[in-house]
Amino acid sequence: MRPAILAAFGLALLSGPAQAQSADPSGTWLTQSGDTRVRIARCGAVYCGTIVSSTYEKDTNNTDPKLRDRNIVGVRMIWDAKPEGDGYSGQLYNPQDGKTYTGKLKVMSPTTLQLSGCVLGGLICRSQTWTKAN
Repeated sequence: MRPAILAAFGLALLSGPAQAQSADPSGTWLTQSGDTRVRIARCGAVYCGTIVSSTYEKDTNNTDPKLRDRNIVGVRMIWDAKPEGDGYSGQLYNPQDGKTYTGKLKVMSPTTLQLSGCVLGGLICRSQTWTKAN
């Protein structure tokens, strides 16, 4: 009887607690301000997001003066987003200030996505909620 108990205990340890699986953020999302649409998709083993439409024409706030004249549509805004906890962490480019931040994405519901961009190692963060575009 002892081997059966040990085997059952061993199986329980191997299965462990259920891992929280992050909801897939793929799709086209409308930013909180409503002026930009970003398509998030798999880029290999990670996720990335590219601006597919915007009321802005150029990347005028980019910190690199050479990039300020490029079209905003087609700019990679999210990259290297890897599963972490119940969401994803990666890099976020904010075309409104031209800076890149360490960021987190979390699918809150089938129609809402929360993004947080942080500085100082996560000490200061700002969040916004995006909605799924039709």
